[in-house]
Amino acid sequence: QVQLVESGGGLVQAGGSLRLSCAASGRTFSSYAMGWFRQAPGKEREFIASISRRGSGSIYADSVKGRFTISRDNAKNTVYLQMNSLKPDDTAVYYCAAAPSGYLPLTSRDYRYWGQGTQVTVSS
Repeated sequence: QVQLVESGGGLVQAGGSLRLSCAASGRTFSSYAMGWFRQAPGKEREFIASISRRGSGSIYADSVKGRFTISRDNAKNTVYLQMNSLKPDDTAVYYCAAAPSGYLPLTSRDYRYWGQGTQVTVSS
């Protein structure tokens, strides 16, 4: 069992930056590939980024490539999402998730554990 708690969301102006954190419970954090997803009102949950167990690999959705960076610190049981050059279209609830298998999982069904989400609002 893994419990995930996101933090770092908030209100920011377009062009600004935020860093989201996701703290995981348990001693097996490094056994999971980690991902970030987001869901805007009226839209389906969208894959944002994934990072491999050791952090050696990562992959991004085209919509955030070059602006967002996923990273992890296995010693701290934490995964991060650095978000730069934010746009109003980035407004959503952001979720972190843990996948027990796969190298860089891309879909929601690959992930077993989910956080409660943190709101990010980007004003124009």
